[in-house]
Amino acid sequence: MDALDQQLIAKLRHDARASIAELAQALKVSRGTITNRIARLEREGVIVGYTVRLRPDSAPDEIRAWTSIAVEGNQQTVIRALLGEPGVAALHDTNGRWDLLAELRVGNLTELSAALERIRRIKGVSATETSIHLQTLRA
Repeated sequence: MDALDQQLIAKLRHDARASIAELAQALKVSRGTITNRIARLEREGVIVGYTVRLRPDSAPDEIRAWTSIAVEGNQQTVIRALLGEPGVAALHDTNGRWDLLAELRVGNLTELSAALERIRRIKGVSATETSIHLQTLRA
């Protein structure tokens, strides 16, 4: 990846719905260059998808929680299982006491309990600790 790729990714992170023409104008290159670079970044697996970000207050009934996870054995096996878990909205590799940090988003406490139970049953998960999001003080 060169500087133009990094600038393009930064623009897409800010607004993934920006048009090819808008991106080309902002980066001072042709539309063809943007189209080709996006296609290459997708093909190489650098860009793996596009998403929608919601305001934290847009889903007031949604329960958000963070689960710290300790892993014994093959971490990649655990990661694959967690990425298939519907309650896991994001997954992060961390350092320190915990190996992974999963952001959970569910509709109610019953769904949270079920998601946590499924996570605890994943082979290789040795311990978890969960904190429920109460309010956002600064976003």
